[in-house]
Amino acid sequence: MVKCMKIIGNSTRGLIPQQKCLLYGSCALPIALYSFQLWFYSKAPLSYPLNSLSKLQRRAATWILGAFKTSPSYNIEATTGLIPICLHLQKLSGRFQLRGHTLPTNHIIRSLLDNSPNHPSPPHDLSLSMLTKRQCGLLKSHVIDIDNRFNEIFPAFDSINLELQLGNRISDMFSNQFSFYSFSSSNDPSFKSHIQQLNALAVDSSTSSCNAFVITNMSVKNFQQTCSQNSPPCY
Repeated sequence: MVKCMKIIGNSTRGLIPQQKCLLYGSCALPIALYSFQLWFYSKAPLSYPLNSLSKLQRRAATWILGAFKTSPSYNIEATTGLIPICLHLQKLSGRFQLRGHTLPTNHIIRSLLDNSPNHPSPPHDLSLSMLTKRQCGLLKSHVIDIDNRFNEIFPAFDSINLELQLGNRISDMFSNQFSFYSFSSSNDPSFKSHIQQLNALAVDSSTSSCNAFVITNMSVKNFQQTCSQNSPPCY
C-alpha cells in the first residue's frame, strides 16, 4: 500500500507533507498493525515483524518528506512526527491490556486472569491461579501481560465524593491527632527539641502496623516562615 501511495504525490507535486502524514497514519498504519496482539507480547520473537514494519515506516517517511533513500531513519521519522514503530506498538499494547479491566466479570478473558477481583463464578480450569510458577513462567501469551498490568489499575478519583466533603475528611474526624509547629529559622533552640520529639514519635509509630504517621513541610510565601505539620498515630 505504501508503494501505491507514491502515485498520489511526490516531492514536487500532489499532496503536501502534512496530508501525506495524515494519510499514512489513518489508512496504511492501522492496516499494517491489524491484530498485532496475536504476535506482540512479552517473550515473543519480534525481530522479524518489527524489522518488516520498520522498513514500511521508513519508506513512508521517505515518501512524506521526499528525502533521499540514504537518509537516517530516526532523523526522517522525527522530522515527520512519526513515533518509532516499536514505541507505537508498546503504546497500543498498553491500551489493549488496560482495556481488559473494563470487560464484564463473566467474560472468558477475565476468568483466565489470576488477579480478577470479585469474580462471581469459580476459577477456570486454565486460569493463571491454577498454574504453578514454573508453568506461568513458560507461558507465552498476551493474557500474561494483561494480568501483570492489572497491578497498575487504581480506583478513579472522585472529587465530589462524600469522603472529601467537610466533616468527613481525615483532618476533621481526627482533628486531635494533628499538630502544627512553626519556626522562624533552624537556629531556634526549640527546633532541635521538636525534631527529637518527632524522631521518638516515629519510632513508637513504627512498632505497630495499625499506626499511620505522616510528616509534611511547607513554606509560606512572603512570610519567610516555614511550617511543619505532623500527625501522631491515627487508628
